[in-house]
Amino acid sequence: MPQPFPHITRRRALTGAAAGLVVFGLLLWWLLPLGEPAQSGRVTISTGARTGVYETYGKLLKKALARDIPRLDVTLTGSEGSWDNVERVATGKADFTIAAADAVAKYQYEDRPGALRLRGCARLYDDYMQLVVPRSSSVKSVADLRGKRVAVGGGRSGVRLIADKVLRAAGLDINRDVTPVGIGIDAMPKALKSQKIDAFFWSGGLPTEHVRELSEDFPVRLVELGSLVDKLHAQGESSRYYRAAVLPADAYPAAQQGKVVSTLAVANLLVTTDRTDPELTEAMTRTVIDSRDHIGAKVHAAQLVDLRTALYTDPLSLHEGARRYYRSVKP
Repeated sequence: MPQPFPHITRRRALTGAAAGLVVFGLLLWWLLPLGEPAQSGRVTISTGARTGVYETYGKLLKKALARDIPRLDVTLTGSEGSWDNVERVATGKADFTIAAADAVAKYQYEDRPGALRLRGCARLYDDYMQLVVPRSSSVKSVADLRGKRVAVGGGRSGVRLIADKVLRAAGLDINRDVTPVGIGIDAMPKALKSQKIDAFFWSGGLPTEHVRELSEDFPVRLVELGSLVDKLHAQGESSRYYRAAVLPADAYPAAQQGKVVSTLAVANLLVTTDRTDPELTEAMTRTVIDSRDHIGAKVHAAQLVDLRTALYTDPLSLHEGARRYYRSVKP
């Protein structure tokens, strides 16, 4: 009489189990979503002065990263500006930052700690240098600032770096020919209105809210700076990153009254170092580019972030992770 069930040997049982695992694995592969594993860990982003453009951009970027990389813990730290930011990233106190190209180039040229480790992720938007005075002021050019009280930004800010060079281009020494006041954009408008200063320099995206709000509340005008670009370029390597530009008439309508203003501009870069994980850097770069419109709704200058130019991060070499991103989206 035949047996109702065949005899199952140990070997046959192991073979069946292995086949079952293969089938189960194929089923999981079919059902589960594909893609790179989600990034996790912690990063610190150094931003800028309180209520300034860098800080606002950083806060909006943090929200975008929470959406795109939810397992990533992002910490924002304030700073005095570009020079402070470059040093923090280069020395490992922060992982990412925004800094102007001239500050990066100066840090490299002076061979500061960690300079060789700096890498670029993206060219973001341009900062425009702005010299703001009361509309009734006698100051018509930078040279007219002699003997004036001039706000030039914090000692470690990008504003201070550019203001020093602009004053030199006009034949003035920042410490001898003017009275420098080391305050940021959060305090400059109030100081001008209360006559504690006669003018202030600011370098930022257009429009900068503090300048716009001041212009709508107090009669001011902007002094031309563009005529100094050639003299700036003659000052050395880091000064070649300034270019002639204009403040369009609609940047600050109340102050410009329908007129464009000649000035200078410098690119902002998203900066990291070769210590940063390539996969994380690729993901960060992707979020920065993909969030252009979202961030640009609040930081108008960010609308100018362009995939076609973002990879040009001179004077920095592209980080390998950023390079991977640009290759992945290349048409």
